[in-house]
Amino acid sequence: MTSDTQPSTRVTLASVAREAGVSLPTVSKVLNGHHDVAEETRQRVQQAIRDSGYLRVTRRAGKPTTPVVELVFDDVVSAYSIEILRGVTDAASSHDVDVVIAKFGRFGDRRPDADHWARRSRLAGRSGIISVTTEMTADHLSAFERERLPLVLIDPINPPPRRDTVSVGATNWAGGMAATAHLTALGHRRIAYVGGEPGATCSQARLYGYHAALAQAGIAQDPALVHGGGFDTPTGYAATLALAALPDPPTAVFAGCDATAVGVVEAARTLGLRVPEDLSVVGFDNTYLAEHCFPKLTTIAQPLEEMGRVALRTLLRLADGETLESHHVELATQLVERASTAPPSRRSG
Repeated sequence: MTSDTQPSTRVTLASVAREAGVSLPTVSKVLNGHHDVAEETRQRVQQAIRDSGYLRVTRRAGKPTTPVVELVFDDVVSAYSIEILRGVTDAASSHDVDVVIAKFGRFGDRRPDADHWARRSRLAGRSGIISVTTEMTADHLSAFERERLPLVLIDPINPPPRRDTVSVGATNWAGGMAATAHLTALGHRRIAYVGGEPGATCSQARLYGYHAALAQAGIAQDPALVHGGGFDTPTGYAATLALAALPDPPTAVFAGCDATAVGVVEAARTLGLRVPEDLSVVGFDNTYLAEHCFPKLTTIAQPLEEMGRVALRTLLRLADGETLESHHVELATQLVERASTAPPSRRSG
């Protein structure tokens, strides 16, 4: 039994939706007075609202009640994050859902306490969490489960501690192989990989794809050509300076993301190397950086906006209590050829 002064934490939009046999966005539309709901459905939802007491205990000052999803980034302003954000907000608009953005770091004291994060999100009325490239621990997953908060991960940095954790990503291994195979097909034999954080799941998959393409082309592995770091421009810049100092430097670089590839191009310019005549460069992501770089980047396109849309739709299904066909979704990547790759020059080859 509930009272007007003591709100129930068990009555949620999702529970109303389950009672009425409709989706969570449909409940939101009824609460907000939208007219694109069939009359029979509207009456069923309104009855479920009355039976549960949801409206009486959760609506305040006549404000409309709309499902709210929390979208969590470790880096909100990166080109990668902006593409994901576009996809999530696009899908949210279609489903009459609001999105709030939070920023949490991944390391040391900046990692949020699991119980505090989950409790704060539940008390704020979140319908669920979409976490982008953040590091999740078993404690985080257990805390969200205790608070009955659905969770969807996009490109998690670490392998999820539990197999039933829902995640959305891209075919990183296939993308890494396609990028490297493109360079071997052009005739390059000294190909470097400048990746992101060595422990990141997506970076490891791209690296494995790189190794597979080299093996397929009959090219021996050279550990000196593999550099880790961050998914950022300084990593590409520093790694390229180090690679250029090798006795036998590479003629091509596969960078783990577009931002890193931009750093490679900048370092090449500093060293007096021409791209692609002296050094071919391939990126990963196909963000706006690829188009705005000079020369324009050949890159592996992963459907970042669609990943955001899929994550939002999947979270709503979880909030509705649906059973998913798969706990992990991988969307296809593809090579986009532009001006930053060419056969090795005679001087470099």
